[in-house]
Amino acid sequence: MARPTRTVPVALPADAPAATPWFRRLQISGFTVTVLLLIIAALVVLAPSLKVLVEQQAEIAELERQVAEQQRVVDELQTDIDRWQDPAYIEAQARDRLLYVYPGDITYLVVDDIGLGDVDAAPAVSDEIQSTRIDWNLALLASAVTAGLTDLPAEQLISPEFEGDQ
Repeated sequence: MARPTRTVPVALPADAPAATPWFRRLQISGFTVTVLLLIIAALVVLAPSLKVLVEQQAEIAELERQVAEQQRVVDELQTDIDRWQDPAYIEAQARDRLLYVYPGDITYLVVDDIGLGDVDAAPAVSDEIQSTRIDWNLALLASAVTAGLTDLPAEQLISPEFEGDQ
């Protein structure tokens, strides 16, 4: 004869889950510990290599920036070279830098246009050709001889012919 089965309800105390911390319920096997140790060992071994990789990537980025800067400079210089291939540009540079003019052209060269000051006090401009009263050949020779044979300081080497003009 079969015995009737009885079910007995089982209840856990209400404070039981709160009293045991979560890490007590974990079941750690030897395989899990071995895998965790292997991961930690791999990180320790690979960390210096990763540091070198990051440094090399930073160096590559800096070198690429320098290459881009140098390429910009080369492009500017190539543009200048291309400009100098144009005869009109060469002519304009000769006129501006070397003050070249074509025969028959009239040019005006302004000297010290900043320091004009009072225009009324400036001496009148003559339209007559004036000749100098000093023979420049003898003045040059006298200057060379005086500079070579004197023991005077430079401030005292003024020609007596020019003392009235100062």
